[in-house]
Order: sequence, then structure tokens, then C-alpha cells
Amino acid sequence: MKATLLLISAITALLFGSLAAPSASAQFQSGGVDHEGTWYAGEGLKQGDFFSYSMCYVDYKECTTFELDMWIKGDIQDGSETKWLAEVAVFDGNKIIVGEMELGKVAPEPTGGSKELGVYRGAFKSSVVWLSAFATSNEDAYGKGPKAFSDISWGKIGNIGGEQVLPMKIETLTVPAGTWETVQVGWKTGGAESSVWIVDDFPFPIKAKTYTHVSEGIPPTEYEFVLLNYKENVQESPIAQYQSTSVDYAAAGCETDFDKSTGIKKPTNNFDYQLNIFYGPEDLVQGCESQWLIKFISKYDDTEFLNQVQYDFLVVDDNLTPLRSIAQEEGVDFLYSPSGLAILDFIVKEDPGTANYVVWIYGLAPQGIVPSVASDYLEISVPIYASDGTTPVEEIPSWIKNNAGWWADGSIDDDSFVQGIQFLIKEGIMRVP
Repeated sequence: MKATLLLISAITALLFGSLAAPSASAQFQSGGVDHEGTWYAGEGLKQGDFFSYSMCYVDYKECTTFELDMWIKGDIQDGSETKWLAEVAVFDGNKIIVGEMELGKVAPEPTGGSKELGVYRGAFKSSVVWLSAFATSNEDAYGKGPKAFSDISWGKIGNIGGEQVLPMKIETLTVPAGTWETVQVGWKTGGAESSVWIVDDFPFPIKAKTYTHVSEGIPPTEYEFVLLNYKENVQESPIAQYQSTSVDYAAAGCETDFDKSTGIKKPTNNFDYQLNIFYGPEDLVQGCESQWLIKFISKYDDTEFLNQVQYDFLVVDDNLTPLRSIAQEEGVDFLYSPSGLAILDFIVKEDPGTANYVVWIYGLAPQGIVPSVASDYLEISVPIYASDGTTPVEEIPSWIKNNAGWWADGSIDDDSFVQGIQFLIKEGIMRVP
């Protein structure tokens, strides 16, 4: 019998390979560091704490960097729940957004606050306090509660192919806010290693660099942040010195609550790409804000977004010579859209009249790699209004001027004159309140 079993084992090994048990590391990664104690998101958070972060999140302009400053003002009551009330200032390009956020005390996730901070509140929740998905102050919550640094795993991320979130190593780390003794917590997803650096008894991580899960190709950044400044026991609001730029825009007569409702769908000059563009407000005014949504679409399929688009948004003269580059204003050589869906936000600096905007596409390539194809572009002519709603007289076609003269002389009837006025309104040269 024993000989028979050995023979069966030998045959099985020949057919299916070694009979050795699968390595435990193939199913479960082991972490843990030699550091006593536990940590959870929000640990040690208190009134008077001030934090300043440089950060980005993939769902906001595909990880465009902004600064978020936050001061813990004190408690606020929301029904039966007591939360932290934080004053916040966001510095996003040319914009400043000032408001409040409400943070939970079990997990410091923002659950309310100023409407204007909505997109930044979401970015903060999904990056700086993301580890609250595993580590909270509630010891009775299954799978959560404070996590020990010595634990072999803090849990498993939920996406397909996600792996264990592990305390990986102790590291002395220097960031703009100072030098800290940290524990690096990390995980792998889509073949890339994501890392978050936390400090014992400190409420939030001080640094992170993470990647989105992809099945193939180079994974783009999911979120990234670093602590710029931290102060304790700040008694007077450091946020009070700032005012939202929307207040200044409103005072100057700019629209501050608008949709990206004006749509343009065209192929590029050489028909290499297709662009679907929406911008707002409908009337662009010198000195006011403008927002653009650009969809880079395959020329073969309207439903297929292009990936890894290197591009710029330019203002050009009649000879296509660049007068302004949004990429240069943001301190980069080109703008980059890993998903093919880009959002731009800038101040209209062009003089009243007609501005020649150009979406210039260098090609499709990973960030930092020069595309191997020729550039292509789409030029868009947009009327620009002065702050009083007027455009230069030069915008009015000569035949309109002739019509006005002939109408004044009685050479043409009222209907012909009205047709000229209708043309001015249709082309955006004249605005009717």
C-alpha cells in the first residue's frame, strides 16, 4: 500500500509539478515593524492644531497640485454627534477658496462644511485620511480600531488584485514641516508600490505617494501629499487673513456660479484626434475666471478616450504664434492627461475682442517621454468681453456698418437692419441682458 501511494505521488509530481504546499507569501504578505504602540487616523488631534499640505488627487484635475491649510477651531454639535470644526484655506493656482470643514472624531473624515470646498474636501478624505478605512479610534468596530505597528497586516484594499496594507519599515523622513521618525505603511496595486508615512501619536500622515490600480501599462498617481507646516496651540485663526478670490471676482462683476455649457466638438487640424470641449461661463470676460473641460477622443470611436495625452492650452496670434501657455503658467513644459479627460481653470487675460485659443496635442506618451509623432492642434476663436460687457468696435463686420448707414439714410428697410442686429447677437458680438 505504501509503495502504491509513493508511486501515485511520483506520477502526480511528474504531471503537475512539485507537491510542496504553496508559499504563504503568495496568498498573504507579512509586515510589521519593531515599534511599540498603535495608531489610528486622527490620533492626538486637538483644538489649535494647524496643518498645511501640498497635495493632489486623481479625481481632481488628474492630480493637479494645490495647497490646503487647516486650523482646528474647536467642537461643533451635529445632532447627537460632536465633530471637529476646521477652518480651511485652499490655494489652487490663481484661486483661493476659504471655508469650513466638519471632521468626525471616530474617524477624521470630512462630513460637511462649505459648499465651495466640496471637491477639495473629497480629495482630503480620499488621500490624507484614507487610512481611516483601516484604522479608527473605535475599538469596537470589526476590522477597524487602532492598529499596532507590529501587526503583520492592517487589512486588504478592496479593488481587484489589491493586496495587504502593511507596516513596512521605520524611516527617518525629512519634509518641509521638519524631520520625523516615521513608519512607512505600504501596499502594492497594479504592479506599483504605494507608500504612506505616518508618525506615532500624530493625527495625519506626513507624506504619501500612491498609484491607481491598472491591469496593464504604467499606473498613474492616485494621490500624493506632503506636510508643509504644522503648529500646535494656535489661538488665533491663521485662516482669517485670507479671502476667497470669488469675492473679488463677484465685486468686479464676474460670474462666479456658472456651468461649462458651451460645447465644441471637432477633429484636430490634421484629423489625428477628436476633441469634445465644454467651457464656461458662456461669455468670457477679461479678468474673470474661465473653466474648460476637454475630452480627448479617438478619431475612430466617439466613446473611446485617449490615454497619456501630452498637450498644452495656448493663446495664439493670427499666425499661430503662441502668446500665452497655460502649461508654462503652471511651471511645466506640457500639460498631461493620463485618462483623456482634462479640466482647466484659468483667468481670462486676453483683451476684449476675439481670442484664438488652441489645444495643442504633442502626442500620446507616458509622462516625461517625448511623443514620437508629429503634433496636431485645434484652434478655437472665442469672443472676449470687457468687464462692462462691450467688445471693440473692430469686431463689427463692415457690412453691418454699411447697413446701419443705409438704414439711417432710408436706403434699406427695418427688416434688413434688424437682420444685422440679429447677426451681432448670434455671433456674440452684441449681448442682450
